[in-house]
Amino acid sequence: MDLTEGTIEQKTARAKKNIMWFAMLSMFMTFAGLTSAYIVSSERKDWIEDFVFPQYFYVSLGVIIITSVLFFLFKKSIKEGKRSQATTLLLATVASAVLFVVLQFKGFGEIIAQGFYPTGSAATVTTSFIYAIVFVHLLHIFGGIIVLLTVFVKHLKGRYTQENYLGVQLAEMYWHFVDVLWVYLFGFLLFM
Repeated sequence: MDLTEGTIEQKTARAKKNIMWFAMLSMFMTFAGLTSAYIVSSERKDWIEDFVFPQYFYVSLGVIIITSVLFFLFKKSIKEGKRSQATTLLLATVASAVLFVVLQFKGFGEIIAQGFYPTGSAATVTTSFIYAIVFVHLLHIFGGIIVLLTVFVKHLKGRYTQENYLGVQLAEMYWHFVDVLWVYLFGFLLFM
């Protein structure tokens, strides 16, 4: 299909999805740069080898996967016209997203309990990278929570129907991206 074909609504939907793909590619490049710098810096003599990965980060991995499943089920409920079920699933998605953030900060607490701080004399290049990578991801999660709340308000106003749910599709693209990004970052930080 030619990109210029279709109704105004179809062209607008394609344009918005393309913008979302571009935004996700930009975010991916940010984290590619951070993880590349991490790999290069790991060759330093002062790199910490015995860092203990926070247990809360393991739990947050499960929670973020659950948020993706919940959001997928929310979209499915919208497509099936099950508004009440969709509301419950979206509330559970938002609650799980907030729980993810809480777990991340508890993970930071575990790192601090090990005696590693993001800045100052107790900071190391290793933990500074971990703080930076996780914190930048958290910024994207905060953006995702704002997106989820926007979708929730529009859902309550009845803006999404079985035929019209572009906002849900865009939010789903973004949310699944930041979820998959955490799975990648978790694995990267754990095994590197």
